[in-house]
Amino acid sequence: MSAPVCLIVNPAAGGGRAGRLAPEVEQALTGHDLRVRRVDTRHLDHARELAAQAASTGETIAALSGDGMIGAIAQVLRGVPDSLLGVLPGGRGNDLARVLKIPEDPIAACAVIAHGVPRAMDLGEVEGQAFVGIASAGFDSDANRIANEAPSRLGNLVYAYGALRALVSWRPARFEIELDGGSSPEQRFSFSGYTIAAANSGVYGGGMRLAPDALLEDGLLDIVAIEQVSKLRFLANLPKVFKGAHVRLPTVKVFRAAEVTISADRPFTLYADGDPIAQLPARIRALPGAVRVLVPGGP
Repeated sequence: MSAPVCLIVNPAAGGGRAGRLAPEVEQALTGHDLRVRRVDTRHLDHARELAAQAASTGETIAALSGDGMIGAIAQVLRGVPDSLLGVLPGGRGNDLARVLKIPEDPIAACAVIAHGVPRAMDLGEVEGQAFVGIASAGFDSDANRIANEAPSRLGNLVYAYGALRALVSWRPARFEIELDGGSSPEQRFSFSGYTIAAANSGVYGGGMRLAPDALLEDGLLDIVAIEQVSKLRFLANLPKVFKGAHVRLPTVKVFRAAEVTISADRPFTLYADGDPIAQLPARIRALPGAVRVLVPGGP
């Protein structure tokens, strides 16, 4: 690949892991005969600005961060023709890299920036903000907030920690969803329970396969509703999420739609890619083939 590379680093990602690894990543990219320009971000808006500037000059964007910043950069790149995104896992969850089969080690992942092939990828969008993975609310709102406040030393365990802490004080909520406008009874669904999620990708929370059949290139969202069970039963079912086996439970419903509107009987923050993105009620839609991303080549 002959295009120059802009390495955008979020030094704080992964509890500072991205910042520590950035010099080695830059060296590895250079070792693949790539022309590399490294810039560090201060916040998501800054990352968007850096990505827009780099893409406008024809640079490939290599993002060393977690999925939150990658989603923010993808939002910008969808508006730049022929732009190209490279994913270097630098956060705590790195679920997009997992789904795209990009090596977990960002040094090894540099080979994908050098020799990968472009692939069109869908994005999700809510209130003008794009995300790459899963937007969810309800129990997940509490779990994400707790996880984001947890000590960085917990690493990937931060998501399990957040879920367990959130479960202690959780009380059921009433959710309503409308699929693709909700013009027919089949497109409307209400339930009492834990979580409602709109999945562009199938994985979140450091490897939990919440929507195991979700695809990044089908132009649709998988809508996952987790209905009410006892806290003890919910806790017993939680390990099933890591294999995607929970979707076979009678209290889990999965729908598929290009757009969904979600509301609840009390206020909830909608989280996407680990970051707060909107408040309920919210309208979420799929953006088909919105961005091109580098993935491992070969059969």
